[in-house]
Amino acid sequence: MTLAGISDLPLELLEHVLLISDPLDVASAAQATRLFRDLVYDTRDEHFWRALYLAQAFDDPRSAVTYLGSPRTHIDWKGELQRIIRARTVLRNLELCRPEERCTIIQTLLDMVSNVPPIPFPDSTHQSRNVYWVTTLLRDGKFLDHNLWILSEEERQLRACLHAWFGLTQRDGRPDKRVESRAFVYNLRNYRQSNGYGPFLNDGSGRVNWVHMQALQHVFAMMLIDVTEGEDVAFEICPMSLSFCQSIIPPGLNMDHESDWAGVEGLWRISYCFFDHRELLIYNDFNLSDDEPLDVSIFEEPEVEETYDSVDIFFRVIDVEHDPDHPTRPKINYIGELDGNFSIVGHVKLTPDNQVCWHFVAGNGDQPVWSGDAIHMGNVRSQYGVLGAWSTIFHDAQDPVGPFWMQRQYPIEE
Repeated sequence: MTLAGISDLPLELLEHVLLISDPLDVASAAQATRLFRDLVYDTRDEHFWRALYLAQAFDDPRSAVTYLGSPRTHIDWKGELQRIIRARTVLRNLELCRPEERCTIIQTLLDMVSNVPPIPFPDSTHQSRNVYWVTTLLRDGKFLDHNLWILSEEERQLRACLHAWFGLTQRDGRPDKRVESRAFVYNLRNYRQSNGYGPFLNDGSGRVNWVHMQALQHVFAMMLIDVTEGEDVAFEICPMSLSFCQSIIPPGLNMDHESDWAGVEGLWRISYCFFDHRELLIYNDFNLSDDEPLDVSIFEEPEVEETYDSVDIFFRVIDVEHDPDHPTRPKINYIGELDGNFSIVGHVKLTPDNQVCWHFVAGNGDQPVWSGDAIHMGNVRSQYGVLGAWSTIFHDAQDPVGPFWMQRQYPIEE
């Protein structure tokens, strides 16, 4: 009697076995026999790789939208899955990361959470499977905070972006990490004409400085969380986290033809915090040159706290302007008023690196005093909200600065 070999099994059964296997095992099988190699790599269409991708615990990319809310037009099933599995391998063992793939690993994770299905309503309970998967990989904070190698500037910015989107980790609860972020946010040297007095790069390009954004996120998010030293905190419940990054796009809304694509019009809660101005000036010792480090010990004192407050303001879109660099995302001009006196005038537009930037000036009547520059966090129209830095319109050397956060308020369904 002749025993049947694996090559005698129906191809449909062999394919099924591969599809219920981990992608790494699929790659190993493809190296073991020519039969499996042909099944995996020599297919004339994307059938196998599409099926293998959809067998994983990820979102179906065909139902996803991009960061700016447009439908995805092309899916590289094989390439995307290979990059995702490689990212998983590296995050499980950072020593396996090759220098040339460091930025690619981070970009892969960012792509996963910025290309996800939208939710139709604010109270929807449908969470992206991609978001859950990435959250699980990053929860311990090691990848976002390791010092195993010296980061290039590109990697530094990408990692800070991923960290800011992700939110707080257990490591962010340490006092030394909070001191570091406060020292950055309240350092007046980080607000210059060269970066538009906001969280942008110092090269005048208008591109976002994600290192600055991550510090702003850390400072503000810690104001929202009650942390007891030595205890783990469920940081994912903080509204400034990856769990709140999905776009809110009602059914039937075409974002490429929507004038208020950023969801500006509506009620917004503006929360802000600031450091005592006298202590701010003590910290920013103007007797020191820019090359001399500031003394951060003031932030190590337990009694040092920022003042926190918030106000609700309804924003109304007054008009939109065509943006030749982004034809489907025009510049949105808006206004807001509080008690008939305090008013805000601002706009929303895309930066050169395609981030959703908010700018405003505010004050009493026709006397604007305050200004703010911020970036919408998460995907467009997400509940994560808008995060940035406020100052005065004068930007004098000793003017105060601080972080602020705006979150859209939706009516409670009965």
